[in-house]
Formats: sequence, structure tokens, C-alpha cells
Amino acid sequence: MEINGKIIELLEEKSGQSANGTWRKQEYILETESQYPKKVCFMAWGDKIDEFAIKVGESLVVSVDLESREYNGRWYTDVKAWKATRAGAEAGYIPTSAPDGPNASEGEGSYSFDDDIPF
Repeated sequence: MEINGKIIELLEEKSGQSANGTWRKQEYILETESQYPKKVCFMAWGDKIDEFAIKVGESLVVSVDLESREYNGRWYTDVKAWKATRAGAEAGYIPTSAPDGPNASEGEGSYSFDDDIPF
């Protein structure tokens, strides 16, 4: 599933320890660009935080997986990003610095998501 929009807020990065080792997660608030804009909170885990290097004000296309789980009779849903593309960039490629030269935006890569949930 893909969500298009503009990043309006970065929440504080969280980290901790689990049976699988150290984990990190970063949550972002994206506002869709439609007639009736919606706000969506999605997260990136581990190395994806650094790879995506998402900043407030950027317009992105974010590929996400939705996953729900039950805990004590209540259901919780996570929106986990596995790929993020800046508007106008090639699919799967996010430059982390300003491009140099006429072919600097050429690049390709896809990011797989490591499903390392701390609970």
C-alpha cells in the first residue's frame, strides 16, 4: 500500500532492548494531499530511520505494511514503512544529500523491512 503526502511532524525516536537485541523506531506524521486531507502516523524501524532521512516539509510516497495485533482484548494497528520515495525521485531511491551533476538523481534501490517488533 502506498500513501502520498507531506511530512508535517517527526515524533521523538524511541529505542530499547528486547529478546532480539536493541531496537529503534521513529514515527512520522504525514498529511495526505487530497480534497479532504488525512493525517497518518507511520513508523520506520532500525536502519530504515537513517536510510530514509525524512525531514519535516518533504513530500513523499511511502510504501507501508499494515499489521494489527490483539493485546488484552484490544486491537492495535501499526503502519510500518518499508520504502519511502521523495516526490519526483525514482522509485525506491532517496538521496540523503543534495544531488550534484546532471545524472546525480539516477539511482535505484529497494529497502526490505526487518520485522523486529519489541513485544
